[in-house]
Amino acid sequence: MKKFLLTASAAALALAASAGYAAARDQIQIVGSSTVFPFTTAVAEKLGQSGKIKTPVVESTGTGGGMKLFCQGVGENTADFTNASRAIKDSELKTCKANGVTPVEIKVGFDGIVLANSKAGTVVDLTKEQIFKALAKNVAVDGKVVPNPYKNWSDVDASLPATKIEVLGPPPTSGTRDAFVELVMDAACQEEVKAANEKGCGEIREDGAFVEAGENDNLIVQKLEANPNAFGVFGFSFLDQNADKLQGHKVDGVEPTFENIASGDYGVSRSLFVYAKKEHVGVIPGMQEFIAEYTSEAAWGPDGYLADKGLIPLPDAERAKWAEDAKALKGMGS
Repeated sequence: MKKFLLTASAAALALAASAGYAAARDQIQIVGSSTVFPFTTAVAEKLGQSGKIKTPVVESTGTGGGMKLFCQGVGENTADFTNASRAIKDSELKTCKANGVTPVEIKVGFDGIVLANSKAGTVVDLTKEQIFKALAKNVAVDGKVVPNPYKNWSDVDASLPATKIEVLGPPPTSGTRDAFVELVMDAACQEEVKAANEKGCGEIREDGAFVEAGENDNLIVQKLEANPNAFGVFGFSFLDQNADKLQGHKVDGVEPTFENIASGDYGVSRSLFVYAKKEHVGVIPGMQEFIAEYTSEAAWGPDGYLADKGLIPLPDAERAKWAEDAKALKGMGS
């Protein structure tokens, strides 16, 4: 407790050192994952409409970019929260601690990573092995590891359409990409590629078959509508919100639906997080109100407004535990 008071006081001093902090920063600032962005924005707008606090500013910077901004220090010029579509990395936590930042980790729900295309396009049923062979930088052919030679999906497997491999996906700063690499590329990596280079499994091809589409998932949706032969990789919520335009595809025979992701049957799903900066609580107005709203049943419960936006709720007991830890501001490493 003593330590918290000291760190909180240090934060207050750092903020006060910037002239007119109260007037300049009466609004929470949030950065991070584009996947978590719509959920956090919904919470921010709900709070703003209630009149309890000024509507927080939410910016989509990608999970990696958000962590960098969040961990850079304490003070009014640094973010109060960051969204993340994967857990914080050890290296990021080390940076946070070195800069006097104590993250409060809040797991807010689950999400599936989907492979989708325009409803005008072909329906496919892919295995993780087929996806790896289509998107890996290097693959094994006749026992030798070579630069990916496959141009069309039918080159990967004759049962797939004879159309050009073109997949729009997240950049390296994205947590969605990190999770995709872990859940698909690492999981389906060929033994020869693994043996040739430990990092080889996660290397995505750079010859135009995979197109880094930035952190704007809405832009990917527009591009898929314009090109029915292209596929996109993004979070389930964007498929759910654009169900009139896009179709998701089975992976290993399982459809990416709310029920299949919640049950764990869909094999490409991950946890989503929000991290609060403990040193800013009690200094930046509204942080506790924001945490309380996000972890309320009205927001993240099975019938909450975030489920309507595609967030897959945590099980009841897990939600209760994370809500309790968040309310207690249980900091990582403190």
